[in-house]
Amino acid sequence: MKPIGEIIEQNITLNTLDPVSAGGFTQVPNFILRASSLSIGAKLTYAMFLSYAWHNDRCFPGQERLAEDMGMSRTSVTAFIGELEERGYITIQRRGQGKTNLYTVNFQVKKVA
Repeated sequence: MKPIGEIIEQNITLNTLDPVSAGGFTQVPNFILRASSLSIGAKLTYAMFLSYAWHNDRCFPGQERLAEDMGMSRTSVTAFIGELEERGYITIQRRGQGKTNLYTVNFQVKKVA
């Protein structure tokens, strides 16, 4: 059996040597982008969680790492994480002192009262 690439005609080619596409992309659901009740920082935090968890169901970045990657303070990141948890966009499993939390990104849209 032939690979699909040999069967169909390709009309889009990515130059993977391009540093932008080589680093990958993160898709953010529109319900996050359009959530007027979420701050921009919380939206970015959600996107970062998706980026970390791209091939997994969960992610566990330390808040220091997350803050560094976002170019923000740890205090701000902690507030954004709290905002996402409060609205049900993420679930946090605290794993104990000295260990990173385990974050589950929730894709099910729930109406917040």
